Amino acid sequence: MQLSGDSTKALFVQVAELIEDQILGGILLADEQVYSTNQLAKLYHINPATARKGLHMLVEENIIYKKRGLGMFVSEGAVHYIREKRKNNFYYDYILTMLKEGEKLDISKEEIIHMIERNEGGKS
Repeated sequence: MQLSGDSTKALFVQVAELIEDQILGGILLADEQVYSTNQLAKLYHINPATARKGLHMLVEENIIYKKRGLGMFVSEGAVHYIREKRKNNFYYDYILTMLKEGEKLDISKEEIIHMIERNEGGKS
């Protein structure tokens, strides 16, 4: 994954999501060391403070933890935390937005469900 200066998301959020994606993808496992601030800064050509902020965000969410003098490591249960957080975000960012737009267009929840079911398997 590349970081994008054009994204509406702050770079530190993109750094955090990059690490989350690697945890979800099984690239980083529980109790494995994650990238250091300096490694992230060098790899993605960003300010170390930006990388640190992204890592700190994950520490605050209990997705990674600090081992004094050793670095940051993936927390046990990180996959669960990330999935729950992203499911919640999906609900607010997509489902509620879709339902509100449906209301504006006078589309019932049942019609929306039908539209979704009609598209199962990638069919239009």
